[in-house]
Amino acid sequence: MLKIVNVPNTVLTTPVKSIVNFDPALLKLISEMGKTLTAQTDPPGVGLAAPQVNKNLALFIIKPTPKAKIEVFINPEIKKFEIKKFKTTKEKQKLEGCLSIPRIWGPVKRANKVLLEYYNIKGKLKTEWFSGFKAVIIQHEVDHLNGILFTNRSLEQKAPIYEEEDGELRKVTLL
Repeated sequence: MLKIVNVPNTVLTTPVKSIVNFDPALLKLISEMGKTLTAQTDPPGVGLAAPQVNKNLALFIIKPTPKAKIEVFINPEIKKFEIKKFKTTKEKQKLEGCLSIPRIWGPVKRANKVLLEYYNIKGKLKTEWFSGFKAVIIQHEVDHLNGILFTNRSLEQKAPIYEEEDGELRKVTLL
């Protein structure tokens, strides 16, 4: 299983390189990333980008629910996004976390629908709309590929950051 790197490792804040070789080494990396993501239980992971396993490559995988199949995205690029107005504050106040920033959570305003261009595991170029939770995961993972962490997004949106301690969230005071 691959080791997930944590902040402040610079691979997490460095934009990635495009993948040019769809070879057995890439398939092996994707397989190992899948095992690593599936093994995360505290908290469970829903996405994993190559920089999180110390690989500077434009690749991420998602697994939105425990029973979902892993989906692979190579050289992804968000082409369009749609933002809808939320009816209630609760609807938009979901907290994001990250396997590379353990026990830290924060709200991030994200588009609810994205048009993503990417290559699948077979090297076929695809363009597809994703919405809801999948759209949020994809935006989080694309940010990873651009060297942006969710905490950067929370702070630029002037949202609070929380630290989890003994199952409780407490607001972190930043200088």
